[in-house]
Amino acid sequence: MYNFFVDGVQLPVAPPEMTTKINGHNESIVLINDGEVNIIKKPGLTDIEFEVLLPNVKYPFAVYPNGFQAATFYLEKLEKLKISDKPFQFIVNRMMPNGTLLFDTNMTVSLEDYEIKESADNGFDETVSIQLKQYRSYGNKKITIKKDTKSNSGKSNSKSTSKAVVEQKRPITNKTAPKTHTVVKGDTLWAIAKKYLGDGSKSAELAKINNISNPNVLKVGQVIKLG
Repeated sequence: MYNFFVDGVQLPVAPPEMTTKINGHNESIVLINDGEVNIIKKPGLTDIEFEVLLPNVKYPFAVYPNGFQAATFYLEKLEKLKISDKPFQFIVNRMMPNGTLLFDTNMTVSLEDYEIKESADNGFDETVSIQLKQYRSYGNKKITIKKDTKSNSGKSNSKSTSKAVVEQKRPITNKTAPKTHTVVKGDTLWAIAKKYLGDGSKSAELAKINNISNPNVLKVGQVIKLG
């Protein structure tokens, strides 16, 4: 059983296949005496591609945690992600029929391209090809130039020196951890566990604490105990 989440929204039909390409930046050079050698460098960003079916009718095999949504709901979500210029979380978890988690893909990504395909073979449904790229955060540094002027007694001229101070900007974090979370539209137990507990796989613990039999089904307004 596969579950695909794009920015907290679960896709109704899990794609039948997904391609994950881990790009490399290794470089081969030819030395005069030793022939060709390979210089190993840090890996590049990962590319992810898959094709997903977005139904316009409610099929029994489709999953809708917050009720049926037509294809336009998911197409509008993709459009917002494309024009927002902000990264988001992409999660694929693989589970046994009894709900036991096997392993997951949890990556911060950007939406590079998506292509909407319409075919008579799919009736009124939409098929979308999606290309994602791994996103790595980077910090900004602020450099402040301070000038110190030292005057020599009895002399008209003065000596001025400059000193650069580098300040690393860090995000402001809230040190007070909440005890509960109220479910809003688009929430998943996996995303809640990731946000508050730092590990999406702890969704099983949240399900047990809150007596949730099906972790894939949450109701808007439902209060989730976090510990």
